[in-house]
Amino acid sequence: MTAQPFFQRPLAFWAGVLLITLGVLSHGPMFLMGQHTHWRMVGMPMTWEMWVGMGLIPLGLALAFWGLLPPPPGDAAHGLGQGFHVADGAALNRAHASLVLVLIVTLAIDVMKPATLGFVMPGLSAEYEIARSQAGWLALFALTGTTVGSVVWGRLADRYGRRAAILLSALMFIGTAICGAMPSFEWNLAMCFLMGASAGGLLPIAFTLMAETVPARHRGWLLVALGGVGTSAGYLLAAGAAAWLEPLFSWRVLWLLGLPTGAVIVLLNRFIPESPRFLAATGRAEQARDVLARFAGGQRLALDDARHPAPPEVDDERHPVQGLRALLQGRHARLTGALLLCGLGWGLVNFGFLLWLPSQLGALGVDASGANALLARSSVLALPGIALVVLLYHRWSSVRALVLFIALTALSLLAFAALALLGLRAPALTTATTAALLVSVSGVIAMLIPYAAEIYPVHLRGSGSGVVAASSKAGGIVGALLAVGGFFEHFVLAAVLLALPMLASAWWLARCGVETRGASLEGIQQALGGGDPGP
Repeated sequence: MTAQPFFQRPLAFWAGVLLITLGVLSHGPMFLMGQHTHWRMVGMPMTWEMWVGMGLIPLGLALAFWGLLPPPPGDAAHGLGQGFHVADGAALNRAHASLVLVLIVTLAIDVMKPATLGFVMPGLSAEYEIARSQAGWLALFALTGTTVGSVVWGRLADRYGRRAAILLSALMFIGTAICGAMPSFEWNLAMCFLMGASAGGLLPIAFTLMAETVPARHRGWLLVALGGVGTSAGYLLAAGAAAWLEPLFSWRVLWLLGLPTGAVIVLLNRFIPESPRFLAATGRAEQARDVLARFAGGQRLALDDARHPAPPEVDDERHPVQGLRALLQGRHARLTGALLLCGLGWGLVNFGFLLWLPSQLGALGVDASGANALLARSSVLALPGIALVVLLYHRWSSVRALVLFIALTALSLLAFAALALLGLRAPALTTATTAALLVSVSGVIAMLIPYAAEIYPVHLRGSGSGVVAASSKAGGIVGALLAVGGFFEHFVLAAVLLALPMLASAWWLARCGVETRGASLEGIQQALGGGDPGP
């Protein structure tokens, strides 16, 4: 078996990592000076060490990125696609287990970054002496960053590889840790945008790599479970860090954690393989065979075994990377439209309606003290929902399960509108409706990006997953702007209007969606009609 290099230019990559780390550590003396002021750094002047460190970080990122760049693409391996069906039929083995564990750690760290926003806001508002509404700009900058990052990182993954995009995101985690030493609110906004860009980019790429590596019959449930477990672990890490470290070092330490958490992903790099389908599509057939062999139980020769009849080749899997316009052309156009509409609607519900729900429960007869308790009970009731999502996606139908949870989200919103219109004051009904909304919203996002990672061809998979992920963040940005305008104070109107895009996307997806459960990625492209998706 041919040994694979972990990096094309290892010296450049590790030199870049060193420069980024030194750039972050150069902010350490400034932070440690804060121990004499209860870690308050507002108004402190920027030292020359900090300015030098801020220059080292982009230099290190550029150098590391150069080290990650793959060799120029050669001729796509036309015959290698015939071996994917053998790996798709392989049993789960140690290579799959290692990949799943590493990606769970990666996603948990990724989710942890934006989740810390809620724990940072109170301390940040107090130190900079700004109103909570002004501190809300931090969340808006982070959401904008995640939207941009999802699109940009998707393109990077399709051009330079899934592994390179994941590691570059981790390096940005490390670099943006300096946010914890910034003496001004404006610098925090800039760093929060960059942090959001790195976090938003990593999520869809992790799903893309998983989709292209695990066997077809296990792909669906592993993708959904990966999202559920990774998200839960990320929020748990954020809450635990806030409870343990924030009382000792203030809110700033939650940003500084970007250094050790990003370093964990970088140090796990040898357990993160490049996608065999990406390698094959860029002409590195020998490396693709080596990766396939690891995930096919080590039987490299079996990939060409005549006893395993191969499906017809899919021409679309050999095309070079195309522009984002290809997502809205040809056979993928309707699916992309349905998923983008769903993502936008989900963002409006999750970052708009749900955030304002506690303050609006008074209209349903729930006092302020009981609102938190009701949401806590509803959250507990919603926990088994992830297991239900995994079961339905894997055992019943991927596309019908997604449509079901989108429709359930819309019906839950309409149920809230009905409760308010009818003036019902029934705690049991309110709890049930809240739990249904939490279950459905969690279920939609648990399936949306994994489904996108399955339906696009290899040259568009990263971009497609990234754009769909970006749509959910864009919905959050619109929700935040609507909230500033007082839209969610009109409870019934908000519930009804937000139900409309969810209902429309459910209907659209039911008409044009393709079943992915148990199908090979190449088979999914055949089910979509084959041929070229457009220039």
